[in-house]
Amino acid sequence: MKYGLYQALGMALLVIGAQGAIRQLADHDNAGLLGWLPGGFAASIIVYVLAVVIGVVIAGRAHEARKAADD
Repeated sequence: MKYGLYQALGMALLVIGAQGAIRQLADHDNAGLLGWLPGGFAASIIVYVLAVVIGVVIAGRAHEARKAADD
């Protein structure tokens, strides 16, 4: 159960980060959830990409740990 929650959290971060980064690249003025963040385009795109990377790492590790626990 625990690994499933971590995997869901990682996938949520992945989806939110990817969707935000794509929106930011398509329309530089639309920062989405990070509109409040100072630093403009560069800061928000970095945070979105970091969310994607962290989401991939969390989901991947949770998936591997779940597979190992099932064995």
